[in-house]
Amino acid sequence: MAQFIADHWLDMLTTILGLAYIVLEYRASIWMWVVGFFMEALGIVLYYQKGLYADCGMEFYYLAMTIYGFIAWKSPFRKASGEHAAEKAKPKEMPITHIKKSLIVPWALITLAIWGALYAFLVTCTDSRVPVADSFTTALSIVGIIALSHKYLEQWLIWIVVDAVTCVLYFYKDIPFKASLYGLYVVIAVMGYFKWKRMMAQDPSREKSAS
Repeated sequence: MAQFIADHWLDMLTTILGLAYIVLEYRASIWMWVVGFFMEALGIVLYYQKGLYADCGMEFYYLAMTIYGFIAWKSPFRKASGEHAAEKAKPKEMPITHIKKSLIVPWALITLAIWGALYAFLVTCTDSRVPVADSFTTALSIVGIIALSHKYLEQWLIWIVVDAVTCVLYFYKDIPFKASLYGLYVVIAVMGYFKWKRMMAQDPSREKSAS
């Protein structure tokens, strides 16, 4: 047992942080970004040790995005002209909105381009044994974290795909705790989608027309 813990302690710790992260995301809490920062920092070490080089490199990107996401969610937004001056001065967290239709095709093309580039890198410059899955989840996650930082409802749909593929990949790479966490992520992502959708319905002023 002691040896098992010694071999998997980093996997277990990042799993605990990951569970806290997804619960906070489900609640649309800005503190998810703080938890996410520490989770990604530890993830850099874990993925490097397991030979998941694309995921390891992705953690540096995630670190930067946790800072960006925290600032973006906390930024003040323009309020209705009928509000009192004192209310206008108060900062307001970013509202949940739908992704702009004009972004769908460009983001899809960008994802494919990144996937192809990462795959080429992994097969030529590393000893990765899972280049297709590793590069796919990394490419899609790049777009997913951007969608999350803008608080788009559809970011949950992206994560459902990422989490499902990652769950299988991590079991294969002998990261059982994180793999189980990603299996749970799939369930929570489905629940999160409907949770955020209800939040938008309960606060119509948050929703903006997609263009």
